[in-house]
Amino acid sequence: MKTVLKAIESITNWSGKIVSYLVWIGAIMLSWEVVARYWFNAPTVWAHGYSQRLFGTYFILIGAFTLLRGGHVRVDLITSRFSFKTRKLFDLLNYGFLILWAVVLIREGWLFFLDSWSMREVDEMVLAHPVYPYKFMLLLGSVLILLQGVVSVIETIASFGKGETE
Repeated sequence: MKTVLKAIESITNWSGKIVSYLVWIGAIMLSWEVVARYWFNAPTVWAHGYSQRLFGTYFILIGAFTLLRGGHVRVDLITSRFSFKTRKLFDLLNYGFLILWAVVLIREGWLFFLDSWSMREVDEMVLAHPVYPYKFMLLLGSVLILLQGVVSVIETIASFGKGETE
């Protein structure tokens, strides 16, 4: 069991590190658009749409990595006043909502992707590039968040058994 949990954390970690480079690619894309538009008076037809899709992909795929690193917003101002076990119970409640959200998003993301795939949906731009790969990223990111959420639940429950304190 521990090997499976470590494998999920490893996937979350390396996928998050890879995905983090999308921000740089998006920044370069938008910078090129600004230079092309204002210096050369030759705006692109692709930079705006692709940067939106790239940043959307980044935000959904980086969620599991952020969870692994403890980077999501917490209400520590309130929960810090409680005991270790009470804080862990709050964590379990939050993870429960996260898992429910991920399951719903996986289902809806799958339907969203299938609908787009079945009609070979393309963007509204003149280049008409396919958008279903980006819609698949919603599904993939949701699966990663679900898996990392399950790992977090298991680790939180295990912390009760160890009698850990902070």
